[in-house]
Amino acid sequence: MTSDIQSLTRANIVEFIADIFARCGDEEYLGEPVTMAQHMLQGAYLAEQKGMREEIIVAALLHDIGHFTSEFGTFTMADTSDRFHEEAGARILEAFFPSVVTDCVRYHVAAKRYLCAVKPEYFDQLSEASVHSLNLQGGPMTDDEVAEFECNPNAEDIVAVRYLDDAGKHPDMKTPEFSYFAPMVQRVVDAHCACS
Repeated sequence: MTSDIQSLTRANIVEFIADIFARCGDEEYLGEPVTMAQHMLQGAYLAEQKGMREEIIVAALLHDIGHFTSEFGTFTMADTSDRFHEEAGARILEAFFPSVVTDCVRYHVAAKRYLCAVKPEYFDQLSEASVHSLNLQGGPMTDDEVAEFECNPNAEDIVAVRYLDDAGKHPDMKTPEFSYFAPMVQRVVDAHCACS
């Protein structure tokens, strides 16, 4: 994986992501009733259905990519420490995607902690797996962490992707395959790289 990552370019990043979906997409999603691919595709599909802009659709599609690129492996319900998949995913994407996408990837876990702190009712709708990972990730934010999170210029979009993350857990939802979203992912990459 390391050699693959070092050879990533604007021209092959989408192919690299497509390969992850093809090879790893059928893996169980963290104790939920969907696979990893179903989960991420559902988030993107729901974002598209809501008319969200392409950067947010792509962020929803890629928010959990770090489960496959982390040196610490994927999360299990037996875990006793965090695997920091959000940081692993953001590190892979940050050279090719705008900050709104990488922030949504990097801080979607923080958004869960944030929402648990500012909306106590949010905690009640979390799945068992999400509660378990929340405990490993530090639990609800402190007041200081809430204030810091709210200073992020992309905070509203990060929270939106968090809600899409929570919604993408339906075993019977039909969505397009990754190939449907691939041209959109490439457009976001190209727009960012052209401005960099």
